[in-house]
Amino acid sequence: MTGAVLDSVEAIPDEAALRETIRRRVEAAGTSFYWAMRMLPRERRDGMYAVYAFCREVDDIADDWPEAERPAGLAAWRDEIEAVYAGKSRHLIARALEAPVTRFALRKCDFHGIIDGMEMDAAAAIRAPDLATLDLYCARVAGAVGHLSVHVFGDPGEAAHQVADALGRALQLTNILRDLAEDAERGRLYLPRELLDRHGIRSDDPAAVLRHPALPAVCRDLAALAIQHFDAASAAMTRASRRAMRPAAVMGAFYRAMLDALVEAGWRDPAARVSLSKSRKLWLVLRHGLI
Repeated sequence: MTGAVLDSVEAIPDEAALRETIRRRVEAAGTSFYWAMRMLPRERRDGMYAVYAFCREVDDIADDWPEAERPAGLAAWRDEIEAVYAGKSRHLIARALEAPVTRFALRKCDFHGIIDGMEMDAAAAIRAPDLATLDLYCARVAGAVGHLSVHVFGDPGEAAHQVADALGRALQLTNILRDLAEDAERGRLYLPRELLDRHGIRSDDPAAVLRHPALPAVCRDLAALAIQHFDAASAAMTRASRRAMRPAAVMGAFYRAMLDALVEAGWRDPAARVSLSKSRKLWLVLRHGLI
């Protein structure tokens, strides 16, 4: 795959077909995101699908493109975001973003913030960043997504943006704790330097850190930080629109349950995949999305 994908428009005959194409892409991913967004009205759901598809697109560039091509691919997306706001987009996903950008007053800076985060991954393999760098990374790759999301959900108020900040960080830290082995295969280690030092791990080699007997203690400390962010998000949620923020509540419930499962497993085998069953996800949707 190369940056040439941004140079042509896929042949989609009309807007309905465009929405259907994006929907199929998102639903094929089979993620918790899909479960949480199903409760939205169609226009808002289509808006979130377009945002999600954009995030997947730039994430794929940062993760899967040849290293030398990643900067150009992400730069092309910066230009494409500018084109979205000018009503002149060319890429399929950018075209899908045009309507929600206008309808829900999505902020251009948040799209650029997401790309900023992907550039942190694309520039070099992140290994044992300090806590401040890790927090910046989480704010860009997850918090910025949250800021776009609350506009689509229908609550662009201050409290909802506080939810976005806190919940984005909580979700991203949970992802980091879930994907230790997968990230290590890419040469990445997101566990922060301060926590590694606290438990006597001096290396920043991902494979060596994952074999270290103190790894579970480091992960428990990072999980405690994630819980602080989950708690902050819950507090802010009480000041936001309960109805509008139901998808955020469901996502928060999914990821908090995932974090609890990771803590219970104890990171004894970092390669072991921890996931939620469909029945568990359905219960959480009913508990946090409909009641």
